[in-house]
Amino acid sequence: MPIRCPLTIASLDSEAFELLDYRVMGHAYASQNELGRLCDECAYEADLKARLLADGFKSVHTQVPVTVTHRDFSKEYRLDLVADDALYELKAETTLASAHEAQLLNYMFLLGVRRGKLLNLRPSKVQGKILATGLTQEQRRHFSAVTERWKDLTPACIALRETLCDLFRDWGAFLSVDLYQEALIHFLGGAGSVEQRIRLSRNGLDLGMQRMFAYAPGAVLRLTAVTDNQQYIESHLRRLLALTNLKAIQWINLNHALIEFTTITSKAGE
Repeated sequence: MPIRCPLTIASLDSEAFELLDYRVMGHAYASQNELGRLCDECAYEADLKARLLADGFKSVHTQVPVTVTHRDFSKEYRLDLVADDALYELKAETTLASAHEAQLLNYMFLLGVRRGKLLNLRPSKVQGKILATGLTQEQRRHFSAVTERWKDLTPACIALRETLCDLFRDWGAFLSVDLYQEALIHFLGGAGSVEQRIRLSRNGLDLGMQRMFAYAPGAVLRLTAVTDNQQYIESHLRRLLALTNLKAIQWINLNHALIEFTTITSKAGE
């Protein structure tokens, strides 16, 4: 199986999740009141686990491994807290951010569960946010590839495109863009051979070096996950390309279940 977890986690409906969450939140407030606001996540995690078990929760697990594989690629995530099938991602941050939501959604999609909750114990009042999705594992594996603006400049470009489509068939869409990128770099030879420092310059003025993923001669990979205003991103990629001696940026945008492949070339590379 491409996604492995030692726990079988049921997908709770709204009513079942909220009943459990009411109890969990009571203990989260008690934990913050007793421990204060300045502990690391691990302290709140251990304290919550002990409190929930003492309250009669049947199954409480922390740092649960979730392993994602494809051929010889492997990536392990850790779930902070699973309490009687209710999934929690714990934070000790000033406030919750969109990146935290994306992290929890990534876990939910991998596990095929419909609900999870972010729990932040750093603010003056415990901050919580329930996330929900109606997407099934089967639905996430239905995707389309748009290749009209893509050019297979080298055999490596063909391998890049086919590998990403294989990942979508195996794992499905909607996962973290960083996961797909990490896997692609692995199959392109690893960060040691792909990651390079590319010199930038404007009208002869040296602007320094920038990290890029140069997987083929004169071509670099740029992976994004934007769902609107792609023209704006493309305009800035063209400006970036103009600062280099590269021939092309192979831009792949993950637009939900749509993979948009675009080759952006320099005038010299056209």
